[in-house]
Amino acid sequence: LLAQGPLDNIGFDPFAEQASDTASKSSLISEVSEFVPGQPFKVALKLEHAEGWHSYYKNPGFAGLPPTLKWTLPEGWSAGPIEYQVPHTVLMAGEMTYGYEGTAYFFTTLTPPEGAKEGQEFEIELQANWQICEDSCVFEPGPGIGDFKKFTIDLSAAKATKASDQAAELSEAQKHLPKTPEDWEVSYLNTGSSFIIELKPKGEKNHSLEELYFFSEKPGIVAFNEEQKLEKKNGVYRLKIQKEEGSEPFKTLSGIISAKGGFRADGSVHGLLLEGIKPGVATADDLYEDVEIGAFLLIIGGMMLGGVILNLMPCVFPVIGLKIMGFVNQAGDDRKKIAAHGIVFTAGVLLSFWLLSGFLLFLREQALRGDGGEVGWGYQLQNPWMVWGLLLIMFILGLNMFGLFEIGAKATSVGGKLQAKHGLSGSFFSGVLATVVATPCSAPFLGAAIGAAFALPPIKFMIAFTAMAVGLALPYIMLSLFPSLVNKLPRPGAWMESFKQGMSFLLFGTAGYLAWVYLAQVDSFHGLYVFIGLASIAAGTWVYGRWTELTRSKAQRLNGTIVASILVLAGLYLSRPVIEVKIPWEPWSEEAVAEALEEGRPVYVDYTAKWCVTCQVNKKRAYTEEVAQLFADRNVLMLRADKTSASPKIEASLQKLGRTAIPVNVLHVPGKDEPIITPEILSADYLKNLIESETEIP
Repeated sequence: LLAQGPLDNIGFDPFAEQASDTASKSSLISEVSEFVPGQPFKVALKLEHAEGWHSYYKNPGFAGLPPTLKWTLPEGWSAGPIEYQVPHTVLMAGEMTYGYEGTAYFFTTLTPPEGAKEGQEFEIELQANWQICEDSCVFEPGPGIGDFKKFTIDLSAAKATKASDQAAELSEAQKHLPKTPEDWEVSYLNTGSSFIIELKPKGEKNHSLEELYFFSEKPGIVAFNEEQKLEKKNGVYRLKIQKEEGSEPFKTLSGIISAKGGFRADGSVHGLLLEGIKPGVATADDLYEDVEIGAFLLIIGGMMLGGVILNLMPCVFPVIGLKIMGFVNQAGDDRKKIAAHGIVFTAGVLLSFWLLSGFLLFLREQALRGDGGEVGWGYQLQNPWMVWGLLLIMFILGLNMFGLFEIGAKATSVGGKLQAKHGLSGSFFSGVLATVVATPCSAPFLGAAIGAAFALPPIKFMIAFTAMAVGLALPYIMLSLFPSLVNKLPRPGAWMESFKQGMSFLLFGTAGYLAWVYLAQVDSFHGLYVFIGLASIAAGTWVYGRWTELTRSKAQRLNGTIVASILVLAGLYLSRPVIEVKIPWEPWSEEAVAEALEEGRPVYVDYTAKWCVTCQVNKKRAYTEEVAQLFADRNVLMLRADKTSASPKIEASLQKLGRTAIPVNVLHVPGKDEPIITPEILSADYLKNLIESETEIP
């Protein structure tokens, strides 16, 4: 749990190790001094903060850390999770955080064993640390995050519960614990970039609610710096909340929702505890944000202007270069043919925009109703197969323009007719290609307009993106309608070959950008194969260009075609999308290992580095989906000790294991003094046998 927002240039370090003379007063208090065996009771870590200082909720918002509680209990006892009071918002360096000022109580429910004997005394031990912040932050008891303060309380078993001296204080503090929404029906509606929490009263007794605020239990869901808007509609309270940009789709909602004055007229319920709230069905009014005609015209104008600007972007300019070559080659043709090329190009842009926008509209409707993932403009670049295809198109076209090979008149390769003198089909395809390549570039320049257009009702949605298509095609329409502009272009000559080769570097640049996106989507180890595959494709096109010329014999052309095909097919196979198996690795530390083992949780440590080839081979062979699921089923903590860069702590840990070289993989089993060190070369079967034999299903 780290900061969810940028920390640079704000003069605030939430993890600074600073001395503080404003330390909070802390104590461990219990609601009972004598307990009945088997009957749970509450204890609480009480923190009294100095004025202006605050501690944190489970989800701290922008930055911060909640308290850490580590219990040492007698045999047969159990401790529940931390129960948080209703938090409030606190601004830190202009950013929103969630926490507690003044006095805060962090509750835990303890359950003693049924077999405790009357009069038997027990010592309960708690080790805790917490973070407090004002203009700066400190850890308590400090100075480091790994330091803990020890608390103990002595309790005894009895026939009847005896309240402690702090019972009344804790009873009052428990009023600020959130309650289950017994008097309210709660659901949420997924509306794309936002969601709506609906609260419907179950009876006539509920009073009017004011200033609702939702504190998500999980970080990365709520845009914590955005206003949460409350409205009352048909007797139902609706709190509209903006999602965090790039948040993962979620199917249920958990957290705390607070209200000014509470959820009952007597003020006895300060917050509602939402656990696993399921989505309802959104209506059309919820899904769309319609705008007035003036604002709609501004959106259309912005989209059209942005479409024109896209012609200057690196993602689009290579396609323009190809089309300019076509205009140069056609400079001597009549106006009707030149106009036809411009019209056909525009038709290609419009049709592909309509298809892409229609597909996105369908996905948006599914996502808004909670039936699909979240989508946005440029969605095609979220699909690794689409990115792979675009990468190959740009790379192969670049090789062609550089002169490594020539696409013959009869070839049906993608983009091959773009340079044909009278190729209307080539003009149409260049419009399609311009659309596919251009749309991902639009976000940095059209963010506001696209964001507004994406929330429009379906018809206006399509009109807005049609305006963007017209803007993209506008320069070509102008060139086709005013051929004198084409006549002013340089005449064909020897310079064209140099110009064509020069344009190839723009295509290679675009291919590089797509490769960067693609490598982030596939298995990290597979990146090596991607580049080997591209090299194989380049070699195949070179063989094709050198050994299939008409001056060669038929046998040579056949052999050249076979060799070229083998190289290209091998390159396609090697570079194909291979999606990485998702394993929840966490950073290794000695403290993380020790803490998990104390909780009775097995720990698997992978000592690795990116430069270690054997390590990468292990990842490829051993960590299959079945293995990943087995680790999850057995509740094994997965830690990665990455020594890509020098790490004295990792080196020291390896020396304790009697190893100096990696890979080293270790399984720590609770209750066993010595860890299990695996062989250097791993397989999926070995890991499955190891985990099944050494761990248990919790």
